[in-house]
Amino acid sequence: MTVVAQAVAAFGARIGVLSGVLGRRVAIDADEVLDRSPFIVLAPPGRCSPNGSCRLLRAVDGWVAVNLPRESDFELIPAWFGGDTQDAGWARVEQEIARRGWREVVADARLLGLPVAGVQEMAGMGPGVSLHRLGAGGRTGRLNVVDLSSLWAGPLCGGIFSRMGAEVTKIESLSRPDPTRAMPGFHARLNGGKRDVSLDFSDPADRAVLRQRLVGADVVITSARLRAFEQLGLAPQEIFAANPALVWVAVSGYGWTGDAADRVAFGDDAAAAGGLVRWGEDGVPGFGGDALADPLSGLAAAAGALSALSQGGGYLVDVAMAQVAAGVAG
Repeated sequence: MTVVAQAVAAFGARIGVLSGVLGRRVAIDADEVLDRSPFIVLAPPGRCSPNGSCRLLRAVDGWVAVNLPRESDFELIPAWFGGDTQDAGWARVEQEIARRGWREVVADARLLGLPVAGVQEMAGMGPGVSLHRLGAGGRTGRLNVVDLSSLWAGPLCGGIFSRMGAEVTKIESLSRPDPTRAMPGFHARLNGGKRDVSLDFSDPADRAVLRQRLVGADVVITSARLRAFEQLGLAPQEIFAANPALVWVAVSGYGWTGDAADRVAFGDDAAAAGGLVRWGEDGVPGFGGDALADPLSGLAAAAGALSALSQGGGYLVDVAMAQVAAGVAG
């Protein structure tokens, strides 16, 4: 899609300028950023996403993107629509959605933590990246980055910092490692050059280590929701109190704060929510590419983080994937 290429070029130009000021200049290659076909089997985009987990389904009053990438998602279908557990496949989902309004479908899915969105529901919602002052500037020396994120967007942001010469440490939960480890080539593209640390987040001693790492960082990159850090006793306000020059990059589906902060999203459904789809002459939407909100949000996160650093730090960089997609779609 032309708008995607234009967005990658714009993000790349911004990243190039700011990375050159703060470290080594990083050049963004659009094919490398957007294309993961060397590492995963992908189909051409249509009403089904290239990776096969997300589908665009017709509701009574519009279209809905339903993303079911995990086996456990299908187990929730009876709770979503009622009925027995023997009828929990795509045919049932399509049949039920065809009888309902898209807002009802999305609201009920949200209660179950399912990544479901109305197509274009986030249109006109802004650029998707906002900087919130939580501390004070004053960073000096080589950048120390802690990357707690997983999947695509956050690790891409962390990889850009690694390429510009920052010391990047990827910290993973022992019980929930980054799912991209199942795709070694793709994982290496995003995380090569980072140091690996695994911690048991249920262990008080390991949580103390994690807190020490956060307090000592210049940049923290996350892809979990805010409540996950509050439950660990690592609320951002407390970390900023100890490290006022920190830049905390929070990548999420719909933003870290506000009414939609609890919503779950992945790259394909977030792209559809933002309207980053192709419309056929028959009025039927199709995906515009592979999980586009993920790489675009990774670039937007890097550009936002570098901008915050150029102002001395002390910012939360809130990256909402669905809104990034909406901003790109225009």
